Amino acid sequence: MTDQTTDQPGISAAIVVQDGRVLMVRRRVREGELMWQFPAGAIESGESAEAAAVRETQEETGLTVEAVKLLGERVHPKTGRLMSYTACDPTSGTARVADADELDAVAWVTLGEIPEYVPYGLFEPVQAYLDEVMPS
Repeated sequence: MTDQTTDQPGISAAIVVQDGRVLMVRRRVREGELMWQFPAGAIESGESAEAAAVRETQEETGLTVEAVKLLGERVHPKTGRLMSYTACDPTSGTARVADADELDAVAWVTLGEIPEYVPYGLFEPVQAYLDEVMPS
């Protein structure tokens, strides 16, 4: 197996904002420097990035969301994986650790707290979206 991005499925992340906070999850297994991140997982064959973001949020946190819009895509600078970021609105449920094999915590984070969780900064289109929809 090689480290080339094309050999691995893309990863889709859900950017879920509710009551002025964004949902973040802490993985049990670190991906490089990543500890806290957005709910995310591999895009399955035939699945859109938006559908994967919705599915992964449900599987990991038990929260049902709907995709609003694709914010952008990039090769992640820390993992080398192709990443897609989708803005999602919660529709039902309460975020919790639904997949204890993958996650050990969830948090609703304010705009000002994001640097404590993601010290290296967010992908610019994600940061711009959060700046737009979250109070500072």
